[in-house]
Amino acid sequence: MAGTIGAFFEARAAQWKAADFLVVPSDPTRAYHPSGSIYSFAQASEIVMKWAACFENFGYGHGHRVAVLLENRPEMLLLKLALASRGISWVPVNPDYRPAEIAYLLQDSDAVLAIVAPNVAALMRDGILESGRDVPLVEMGVDLPDLPHAPGAAPVDGPVAPESEASLIYTSGTTGRPKGCIISHDYEIQMGKWYANLGGLVVFQEGKSRIYNPLPLFHVNGAILSFMCAIDQGCAQIIPARFSGSRWWREIVETRATVVHYLGIIIPALMNRPPEEYDSKHKIEFAVGAGVEPTLHRAFEERFGFPLIEVWGMSEMCRLLADCHEPRAVDTRAIGRPQKGLDVRVVDEKNIEVARGTPGEMVIRYDANTPRKGAFSGYLNLPEATEEAWRGGWFHTGDTVRMDKTGLIIFEDRKKNIIRRSGENIAAAEIEACLQEHPRVARVAVIAVPDTLRDEEVMACVEVIDGCDDALADELFDWSFKRLAYYKAPGWLRFLDEIPVTGTQKIQKHAMFGEGQNPTDGAYDFRDQKKRS
Repeated sequence: MAGTIGAFFEARAAQWKAADFLVVPSDPTRAYHPSGSIYSFAQASEIVMKWAACFENFGYGHGHRVAVLLENRPEMLLLKLALASRGISWVPVNPDYRPAEIAYLLQDSDAVLAIVAPNVAALMRDGILESGRDVPLVEMGVDLPDLPHAPGAAPVDGPVAPESEASLIYTSGTTGRPKGCIISHDYEIQMGKWYANLGGLVVFQEGKSRIYNPLPLFHVNGAILSFMCAIDQGCAQIIPARFSGSRWWREIVETRATVVHYLGIIIPALMNRPPEEYDSKHKIEFAVGAGVEPTLHRAFEERFGFPLIEVWGMSEMCRLLADCHEPRAVDTRAIGRPQKGLDVRVVDEKNIEVARGTPGEMVIRYDANTPRKGAFSGYLNLPEATEEAWRGGWFHTGDTVRMDKTGLIIFEDRKKNIIRRSGENIAAAEIEACLQEHPRVARVAVIAVPDTLRDEEVMACVEVIDGCDDALADELFDWSFKRLAYYKAPGWLRFLDEIPVTGTQKIQKHAMFGEGQNPTDGAYDFRDQKKRS
């Protein structure tokens, strides 16, 4: 068990017994913990051991996967630790998924059990029905109820090891359907330790720091990066339901937060709010996130009195880049410099390194001898995609950057065919596949367009059969909105007489609009209809 999440947590829980571990701010409008709650390391350890024993008693163990849909409840993380201690893989489910998306996740992951919060149980049931699989479902409040006995294959023989699968995180990819990133126990522990030891302006106080993280727990950021750092450092992780501009400063002050996590969209939302009682009472020492506009970066720091540390990371790699050492380049999109344990090159389309200052694709590795050390274990059921990503001994991120003469890396552009909306990575190919199934759609091309509030918005350019009108635009929006998570549906939809293609029938997105032409001119605006159900 050495080097596993179970052993890692047990050791830290014994060390930090009485220290706060998981903190939920009060919110009388929330369905769970309306008065807030605090779990110490000792209390969390007791719960984790009890739940782990329950899984064992009902036949769940090493090699099984369990789908978990508990939103941002603290039980989401306690359950993650209990599953890890038994060698069971935690498969978090995005609560904004539609039944078809859940069905795909259940089919691809081969999950043997689904654990859900009562308010989203109907969504999971619909997903199970659409999947065609007989997945047992358990509704869970603050405690784990009795479970159905494990169906199917028995647990894998042998002890849980550092390389055992701890989580299966589904992430958008350029090929359409989300890919399941297999993440090991060692990966998760190393991610937390890497974050805890970034240095510079990122300094955690053992047993004292308190991390306010409003990001969703089905993502690596909240469920692994800050969570494993909190375990390693004996810190508290503060878990609001989601970002709220009106509650942000009050919750930070009341929970005594010293560190915050952010996305680019959060910064203008806070800057646009008038001064309020709590925003001058906080004890924040630094914030960690990505996507702040350079024009707002310095102004935010001057107004609120703490640094915004821009980082770069992805589910496939446990190490971060971070612009956390002075002098920082806050007037650019700087994301830091390579460090020991994270080699970085900038290459052209032929995988040849480009000159300093020239944009190219960022590729990464641990080092020349062990390039995949600390990286994800691969994409589930997609060995060819895994090897393609690692071609040439470097992981190809798809992100366009440039590196200056000092080694500082400046972020240039998003991944190819990836739209970044309010912190969510959205695969254009997935939306294209959905719309292409509509009987009136001849061709479709989905692109990103700038959005002042959400960074980027989804735009669908559609060539249709038998003419177009307002009713068809509404129908196509409804078609995608019912099948995809709300944020993936097109915020803009524009009919084109013809979508240009190559001789081999590949769509030429770059040729759809002329230089200086605004893609949204003449488009239908559905942005206000993109709301959670």
